[in-house]
Amino acid sequence: MAYTLGEAAKAVGKSKATLSKAVKSGRLSAIKKEDGSFSIEAVELHRVYPPTPLQTVNSEQKETPMETGVNTAEIMVLQAKLDAARERISDLEEDRDAWRLQASRLLTSPPQQQVSQGFWKKLFG
Repeated sequence: MAYTLGEAAKAVGKSKATLSKAVKSGRLSAIKKEDGSFSIEAVELHRVYPPTPLQTVNSEQKETPMETGVNTAEIMVLQAKLDAARERISDLEEDRDAWRLQASRLLTSPPQQQVSQGFWKKLFG
């Protein structure tokens, strides 16, 4: 059974560039066809590179599972901490806005003039 360069790369879990370099360096024997592609015998390919298990070559994971059962408790704890942090941030933003409003009022209101009275005026006035 002969592989093309792409099929050989999939069979051993390497890139086509890696196999091409191995052929050019003489580490891996291959026959160059008239169209320029390589034909690599399975025996020769697996002499240099061990085959990858079929599971990793053919299986493909479509999406990441949300819960694995292993880390569910840790996820719940981290979610609770995240919710608490978000609530704290919201409270701090409200406090900041209130302080900003108070500072704006103090800066925009006209200054009140205080008439200084002497000690005796305050006492008997």
